[in-house]
Amino acid sequence: MTPANVHIFFERLKEQIPVPKGELNYTNHYTLLVAVVLSAQSTDKGVNKATKALFEKVTTPQEMLDLGEDHLKEHIKTIGLFNSKAKNIIALSQILVISHKGKVPCTREELVRLPGVGRKTANVVLNMAFGQPTIAVDTHLFRVSNRTGLAPGKTPLDVEKKLLKAIPENYLKDAHHWLILHGRYTCKALRPLCESCLVSDLCQKFQNDRKKF
Repeated sequence: MTPANVHIFFERLKEQIPVPKGELNYTNHYTLLVAVVLSAQSTDKGVNKATKALFEKVTTPQEMLDLGEDHLKEHIKTIGLFNSKAKNIIALSQILVISHKGKVPCTREELVRLPGVGRKTANVVLNMAFGQPTIAVDTHLFRVSNRTGLAPGKTPLDVEKKLLKAIPENYLKDAHHWLILHGRYTCKALRPLCESCLVSDLCQKFQNDRKKF
Protein backbone atom coordinates (compact mmCIF):
# COMPACT_ATOMS: atom_id res chain seq x y z
CA MET A 1 0.00 0.00 0.00
CA THR A 2 1.38 3.40 -0.94
CA PRO A 3 2.00 6.04 1.75
CA ALA A 4 -0.82 8.14 0.31
CA ASN A 5 -3.27 5.25 0.54
CA VAL A 6 -2.10 4.39 4.07
CA HIS A 7 -3.01 7.94 5.07
CA ILE A 8 -6.45 7.62 3.45
CA PHE A 9 -6.90 4.18 5.08
CA PHE A 10 -6.50 5.54 8.60
CA GLU A 11 -8.27 8.79 7.84
CA ARG A 12 -11.40 6.78 7.02
CA LEU A 13 -11.09 4.54 10.07
CA LYS A 14 -10.76 7.65 12.23
CA GLU A 15 -13.84 9.22 10.65
CA GLN A 16 -15.79 6.07 11.50
CA ILE A 17 -14.50 5.82 15.10
CA PRO A 18 -12.89 9.13 16.17
CA VAL A 19 -11.86 7.83 19.62
CA PRO A 20 -11.33 4.06 19.46
CA LYS A 21 -11.13 2.09 22.69
CA GLY A 22 -10.18 -1.42 23.67
CA GLU A 23 -13.02 -3.73 24.67
CA LEU A 24 -11.47 -5.17 27.83
CA ASN A 25 -12.91 -3.84 31.09
CA TYR A 26 -10.46 -2.65 33.74
CA THR A 27 -10.19 -0.07 36.52
CA ASN A 28 -6.50 0.84 36.62
CA HIS A 29 -3.11 -0.09 35.17
CA TYR A 30 -2.87 -3.25 37.23
CA THR A 31 -6.30 -4.62 36.36
CA LEU A 32 -5.57 -3.78 32.72
CA LEU A 33 -2.41 -5.90 32.90
CA VAL A 34 -4.35 -8.78 34.46
CA ALA A 35 -7.11 -8.54 31.87
CA VAL A 36 -4.64 -8.57 28.98
CA VAL A 37 -2.80 -11.58 30.40
CA LEU A 38 -6.14 -13.38 30.71
CA SER A 39 -7.14 -12.45 27.16
CA ALA A 40 -4.45 -14.59 25.52
CA GLN A 41 -6.28 -17.20 23.39
CA SER A 42 -9.57 -15.98 24.89
CA THR A 43 -12.21 -13.47 23.87
CA ASP A 44 -12.53 -10.04 25.45
CA LYS A 45 -16.17 -10.82 26.16
CA GLY A 46 -15.23 -13.97 28.07
CA VAL A 47 -12.55 -12.16 30.05
CA ASN A 48 -14.91 -9.32 30.97
CA LYS A 49 -17.48 -11.81 32.23
CA ALA A 50 -14.89 -13.58 34.40
CA THR A 51 -13.29 -10.42 35.80
CA LYS A 52 -16.46 -8.53 36.69
CA ALA A 53 -16.64 -9.94 40.22
CA LEU A 54 -12.86 -10.30 40.49
CA PHE A 55 -12.16 -6.61 39.91
CA GLU A 56 -14.76 -5.66 42.51
CA LYS A 57 -12.52 -7.37 45.07
CA VAL A 58 -9.06 -6.97 43.59
CA THR A 59 -7.50 -3.79 42.20
CA THR A 60 -3.87 -4.05 43.37
CA PRO A 61 -1.12 -6.69 43.27
CA GLN A 62 -1.23 -7.06 47.06
CA GLU A 63 -4.97 -7.66 47.01
CA MET A 64 -4.39 -10.36 44.39
CA LEU A 65 -1.82 -12.03 46.64
CA ASP A 66 -4.23 -11.80 49.55
CA LEU A 67 -6.93 -13.43 47.40
CA GLY A 68 -4.62 -16.34 46.59
CA GLU A 69 -4.22 -18.60 43.59
CA ASP A 70 -7.05 -21.00 44.44
CA HIS A 71 -9.65 -18.24 44.79
CA LEU A 72 -8.34 -16.55 41.65
CA LYS A 73 -8.91 -19.79 39.76
CA GLU A 74 -12.52 -19.85 40.92
CA HIS A 75 -13.05 -16.44 39.34
CA ILE A 76 -11.37 -17.22 36.01
CA LYS A 77 -12.16 -20.92 35.55
CA THR A 78 -14.34 -20.19 32.50
CA ILE A 79 -11.28 -18.80 30.66
CA GLY A 80 -9.00 -21.04 28.63
CA LEU A 81 -5.68 -22.02 30.25
CA PHE A 82 -6.93 -20.61 33.55
CA ASN A 83 -4.58 -22.74 35.67
CA SER A 84 -1.40 -21.43 34.08
CA LYS A 85 -2.80 -17.91 33.84
CA ALA A 86 -3.65 -17.90 37.56
CA LYS A 87 -0.14 -19.06 38.39
CA ASN A 88 1.39 -16.32 36.23
CA ILE A 89 -0.85 -13.60 37.66
CA ILE A 90 0.07 -14.51 41.23
CA ALA A 91 3.77 -14.62 40.28
CA LEU A 92 3.72 -11.28 38.45
CA SER A 93 1.77 -9.71 41.32
CA GLN A 94 4.47 -10.82 43.73
CA ILE A 95 7.17 -9.29 41.52
CA LEU A 96 5.24 -6.02 41.26
CA VAL A 97 4.95 -5.81 45.05
CA ILE A 98 8.58 -6.70 45.72
CA SER A 99 10.35 -4.96 42.84
CA HIS A 100 8.04 -2.19 41.62
CA LYS A 101 6.29 -0.92 44.77
CA GLY A 102 3.03 -2.36 43.47
CA LYS A 103 3.13 -0.30 40.27
CA VAL A 104 2.97 -1.56 36.69
CA PRO A 105 6.25 -0.68 34.93
CA CYS A 106 6.11 1.55 31.87
CA THR A 107 8.83 -0.01 29.73
CA ARG A 108 8.61 -3.05 27.48
CA GLU A 109 11.84 -4.44 28.88
CA GLU A 110 10.44 -4.52 32.42
CA LEU A 111 7.01 -5.76 31.38
CA VAL A 112 8.22 -8.77 29.39
CA ARG A 113 10.18 -9.95 32.44
CA LEU A 114 6.88 -10.54 34.21
CA PRO A 115 5.44 -14.09 34.07
CA GLY A 116 2.81 -14.48 31.36
CA VAL A 117 3.72 -11.20 29.67
CA GLY A 118 5.06 -11.35 26.12
CA ARG A 119 5.75 -8.62 23.61
CA LYS A 120 2.12 -8.38 22.47
CA THR A 121 0.77 -8.07 26.02
CA ALA A 122 3.45 -5.50 26.87
CA ASN A 123 2.58 -3.43 23.80
CA VAL A 124 -1.12 -3.41 24.71
CA VAL A 125 -0.35 -2.21 28.25
CA LEU A 126 2.11 0.43 27.04
CA ASN A 127 -0.47 1.75 24.60
CA MET A 128 -3.59 1.65 26.76
CA ALA A 129 -2.08 2.50 30.16
CA PHE A 130 0.70 4.87 29.20
CA GLY A 131 -0.36 6.22 25.81
CA GLN A 132 2.72 5.00 24.01
CA PRO A 133 2.48 4.55 20.20
CA THR A 134 2.95 0.79 20.23
CA ILE A 135 1.43 -1.85 17.96
CA ALA A 136 0.29 -5.15 19.45
CA VAL A 137 -0.07 -7.62 16.59
CA ASP A 138 -2.78 -10.15 17.36
CA THR A 139 -4.56 -12.38 14.84
CA HIS A 140 -6.76 -9.49 13.69
CA LEU A 141 -3.89 -7.10 13.01
CA PHE A 142 -1.86 -9.83 11.34
CA ARG A 143 -4.75 -10.71 9.05
CA VAL A 144 -5.71 -7.12 8.17
CA SER A 145 -2.11 -6.08 7.55
CA ASN A 146 -1.45 -8.98 5.19
CA ARG A 147 -4.84 -9.09 3.49
CA THR A 148 -5.00 -5.38 2.68
CA GLY A 149 -1.33 -5.00 1.79
CA LEU A 150 -0.96 -2.41 4.56
CA ALA A 151 2.06 -4.12 6.12
CA PRO A 152 2.53 -7.70 4.88
CA GLY A 153 4.84 -9.93 6.88
CA LYS A 154 5.45 -13.57 7.74
CA THR A 155 5.59 -13.09 11.52
CA PRO A 156 3.85 -10.79 14.02
CA LEU A 157 7.17 -9.01 14.64
CA ASP A 158 7.63 -8.43 10.90
CA VAL A 159 4.16 -6.92 10.70
CA GLU A 160 4.71 -4.81 13.82
CA LYS A 161 7.92 -3.29 12.46
CA LYS A 162 6.35 -2.57 9.07
CA LEU A 163 3.28 -0.99 10.65
CA LEU A 164 5.43 1.29 12.80
CA LYS A 165 7.20 2.49 9.64
CA ALA A 166 4.10 2.77 7.47
CA ILE A 167 1.56 4.44 9.76
CA PRO A 168 1.67 8.25 9.86
CA GLU A 169 2.68 9.57 13.27
CA ASN A 170 -0.62 11.33 13.90
CA TYR A 171 -2.48 8.01 13.61
CA LEU A 172 0.02 5.80 15.39
CA LYS A 173 -1.29 6.01 18.96
CA ASP A 174 -4.78 4.77 18.02
CA ALA A 175 -3.85 2.56 15.06
CA HIS A 176 -3.75 -0.57 17.23
CA HIS A 177 -7.42 -0.17 18.21
CA TRP A 178 -8.65 0.82 14.74
CA LEU A 179 -7.04 -2.26 13.19
CA ILE A 180 -8.35 -4.64 15.86
CA LEU A 181 -11.90 -3.33 15.54
CA HIS A 182 -11.70 -3.40 11.76
CA GLY A 183 -10.48 -7.00 11.82
CA ARG A 184 -13.00 -8.08 14.44
CA TYR A 185 -16.13 -6.59 12.87
CA THR A 186 -15.43 -5.98 9.17
CA CYS A 187 -12.34 -7.73 7.85
CA LYS A 188 -13.35 -11.04 9.43
CA ALA A 189 -11.30 -14.20 8.93
CA LEU A 190 -13.91 -16.34 7.18
CA ARG A 191 -16.50 -13.91 5.84
CA PRO A 192 -15.04 -10.44 5.44
CA LEU A 193 -17.67 -7.76 4.82
CA CYS A 194 -15.90 -6.39 1.77
CA GLU A 195 -18.97 -4.85 0.15
CA SER A 196 -19.59 -2.60 3.15
CA CYS A 197 -15.93 -1.97 3.99
CA LEU A 198 -14.76 1.64 4.18
CA VAL A 199 -11.36 0.82 2.72
CA SER A 200 -12.08 -1.94 0.21
CA ASP A 201 -10.93 0.27 -2.68
CA LEU A 202 -7.51 0.41 -1.00
CA CYS A 203 -7.38 -3.31 -0.15
CA GLN A 204 -4.99 -5.41 -2.18
CA LYS A 205 -6.90 -8.67 -1.79
CA PHE A 206 -10.29 -7.15 -2.61
CA GLN A 207 -8.95 -5.46 -5.74
CA ASN A 208 -7.15 -8.63 -6.86
CA ASP A 209 -10.29 -10.71 -6.32
CA ARG A 210 -12.34 -8.29 -8.41
CA LYS A 211 -9.89 -8.60 -11.31
CA LYS A 212 -10.52 -12.34 -11.44
CA PHE A 213 -14.16 -11.85 -12.44
